[in-house]
Amino acid sequence: MRIWVPKNKEDPLKIHKGALRPTEIKEEDRDYYLERRYPAFGNLVPRDVASRAAKERCDAGFGVGNTGLAVYLDFADAIERLGKNVIEARYGNLFQMYEKIVDEVPYDTPMMIYPAIHYTMGGIWVDYELQTTIPGLFAAGEANFSDHGANRLGASALMQGLSDGYFVLPYTLQNYLADQIQVARIPTDHPEFEKSEKEVKERQEKLMAVKGSQSVDTIHKKLGLIMWENVGMARDKEGLEKAISEIRELRNSFWKDVRIPGRIDELNVELDKALRVADFLELGELMAKDALNRNESCGGHFREEYQTPEGEALRDDVNYKYVAAWEYQGDDNEPILHKEPLNYENIEVKQRNYK
Repeated sequence: MRIWVPKNKEDPLKIHKGALRPTEIKEEDRDYYLERRYPAFGNLVPRDVASRAAKERCDAGFGVGNTGLAVYLDFADAIERLGKNVIEARYGNLFQMYEKIVDEVPYDTPMMIYPAIHYTMGGIWVDYELQTTIPGLFAAGEANFSDHGANRLGASALMQGLSDGYFVLPYTLQNYLADQIQVARIPTDHPEFEKSEKEVKERQEKLMAVKGSQSVDTIHKKLGLIMWENVGMARDKEGLEKAISEIRELRNSFWKDVRIPGRIDELNVELDKALRVADFLELGELMAKDALNRNESCGGHFREEYQTPEGEALRDDVNYKYVAAWEYQGDDNEPILHKEPLNYENIEVKQRNYK
């Protein structure tokens, strides 16, 4: 498989208008940009490197498709080398789905691909036995942070669920027998239960009382665009500061101008969605704040100010080799950053370079 875009900025428009087919673009007029930038690894660079490179080519005006936000994933060489039957056995289902969506046959025409925002993976702190800060409460699978660093690993969701379920929990849960821990069902008349219930109801009533002009989806999309442009695959200080400012404005707008149809005393999907978006707004600001705090590039976290002359991620292991967690201090207070040093005993930490 080879990834490319046209070298001439006029060609994507011609393709879009139907005046030119991708297969009609001559070899010398194609920019196999990953092979050009990383001759030793070519198209086999990690996904964060490939994603940033694709976005850069599209931002520079060489992207294809009706939005200009795509690059070509070309199987022609692989089909010629291995045969169509081999490619069909490997990717047949994927090709069928693509053909239904785009009405193009990937065996004959290069596929259009583009990096997309993935779901946030993990988050809850756990110790080495998968126990949270609450004694007796364990978090397994993607609910905890344990296997997720700066970059998402391929199939790590499945891997973590299996490893936690098969290999970790059976050997750690048994260390916390029922007579050793205080685990009790909180009665509904417990003061803490009543306090939590009251806070949730007040939050719901506040949202339903706004009667604004913007839908939840509209605000959600605005947040997504801010995150994509300023807190995504490549970031810089100016963009992150802009993102924090814009998210705070959006949070204010959300609580003053959101519109939620329906009633509070019925199953209300829009209200449920609004509560999630309220959390996303807080999380988005925290992600921007965390990225701004880290003055280095590492894995999927790429600060444009911190890169080698060859464009590779430039780490700062002296100051940033730690696991971080932010402690919530209330809406009106700045969160507190907690750090836990990362100590490597069996491997040597090295600067990554694919040149």
